Amino acid sequence: MRTGGPITIAATAGGDTPPLTTGREAAREAAERELAKPIYHQDEPGLLQRALDRFWEWLGEFFDRASGATPGGGLGLLAITLVVALAVAALWWRLGTPRRAARSATALFDDGPRSAADHRAAADAHAAAGRWNEAVRERMRAVVRSLEERTLLDPRPGRTADEAAAEASRSLPAHADELRAAARAFDDVTYGGRTADPDTYARLRTLDLTLDRTKPTLTGPTP
Repeated sequence: MRTGGPITIAATAGGDTPPLTTGREAAREAAERELAKPIYHQDEPGLLQRALDRFWEWLGEFFDRASGATPGGGLGLLAITLVVALAVAALWWRLGTPRRAARSATALFDDGPRSAADHRAAADAHAAAGRWNEAVRERMRAVVRSLEERTLLDPRPGRTADEAAAEASRSLPAHADELRAAARAFDDVTYGGRTADPDTYARLRTLDLTLDRTKPTLTGPTP
């Protein structure tokens, strides 16, 4: 075989058969066709397996580089990873699911106007049936509607539970923490995917009855 020239194959039997001459390009194409046959690839890993192998190789290289750049090596990287995981878990627990964050601005009242007494009756009916999520929602609505009926809050369509708690805290500062906790409980069961319990409803019911007997703190312009 000569570099750049044709490939000559001599006959192996008989002296009268002329040699076979194959061009370099034709030989290459013939070899590619031969090697492309499934018999040569039946033991090779599939596309998904090759992709997974590449991913794990990349992940291993990434952690090797990260551990080399982290004080303490692999143990230091593990400690940092655990701290980050705990921080994310604590944030998730505190804020609830993303659904709550995305919908927390929804109005507190989702139907026509009803009195505080109507909301209280509905809340007590839900509580008697063990429907604590519904009971908590109706009791929070009773709290806000009662404050509107006493003119401690201006009736305003579209107000959220958080907004109502913040506004009510100005005239009822001694109960600001309870109001914020009530709004948070409303958001948790309405938007955060959490489940209320009898204790949550009992606290909200106590707050409702307490506020109904509490005189507001009158505030005026600062001299």
